[in-house]
Amino acid sequence: MGLNASVNSLAPPRLDALDGVWRADELARVRQTYVSSGHGELDPELPGQGWPLGQMTEILQAQPGLHEWRLLLPALRQAVAQGPLVLVGAPQLPHLPALSWLGISARQLLRVDAHSAAERLWATEQVLRGRELGALLSWLPQARPEQLRRLQLASTATQALVFALRPLTARHAASPAPLRLTLEAQPQGLEGAAPGLSVHVLKRRGPPLDHALTLAAPLPVTAALRRRGPAEEPAHAVVRPATPPHAWHRAQQPVAA
Repeated sequence: MGLNASVNSLAPPRLDALDGVWRADELARVRQTYVSSGHGELDPELPGQGWPLGQMTEILQAQPGLHEWRLLLPALRQAVAQGPLVLVGAPQLPHLPALSWLGISARQLLRVDAHSAAERLWATEQVLRGRELGALLSWLPQARPEQLRRLQLASTATQALVFALRPLTARHAASPAPLRLTLEAQPQGLEGAAPGLSVHVLKRRGPPLDHALTLAAPLPVTAALRRRGPAEEPAHAVVRPATPPHAWHRAQQPVAA
C-alpha cells in the first residue's frame, strides 16, 4: 500500500488540471477571478462566467464609441468599487450625468487624452503599471500584434478589467488577447425600444462559438432617465494628456531581420 501511494505521488497531473490547458469541447476552468458581464445571455459563453480580471479582452466594432458602453456598463459599475475607471484615447467623453445616475461617479473617472498610436500605447502601459485600477478602456485602432502582446503581459500584473477597443477590420489579425469578440447593434426594437446588441465571440479558451448572441442591452441614457430620485451632482472628470517619451517611439519601430 505504501508502494502504491509512492507511485501515485509520482504520477504526472491530469492535463485538464493544469493552468492554461483545457479540453477542446468545453470552456476552460482556470484559477482566475472574473466579473459577471451583467448579461445573462453572454456569461454562460465566457470562461469563468464573466469578464476576466488581469487579462486583456479585445472588443471589435465598425465604429468606436457606439455600443461599448451598453455592453460594459454592468461590469464597470462593479469594477469602480476597486479603483478608478480609466479611458485612454476615448473618441468622446461619455455623458457624465448619465454615468452618475448609472452608478459611476465622475470622481471615479479618469480620461487620458491620447491621439497618436504611440501616445495611446504608452499611456495604456503606464495605466496598467499603476497601483490602483478598477477598469481600463483603451481605444487602439492601429496597434500591432507585438504591441498588444506587451499590453497583455502588463495586464497580467493587475486585478482589473482591461478592454482594448479595436476596429472590426482587425478581426483577422493575430492577437494575444485570450478573449475577443465583435460588437454591433441589432435592428431597431419594437415600439421604440432600444435595439439589442449582437455579440460574436471570435476567440475564447474553449470550443468555437458558431453563432452570434443577442443581448437586450438598453441605451445608457435611456436607462438613466428612467431612474427616479435626485441625481448626484457630477464633478468634472480628470483629463490628463499623454506624453510618451521618444524611447517608446523607437521601441515600436520594426526591427529589420
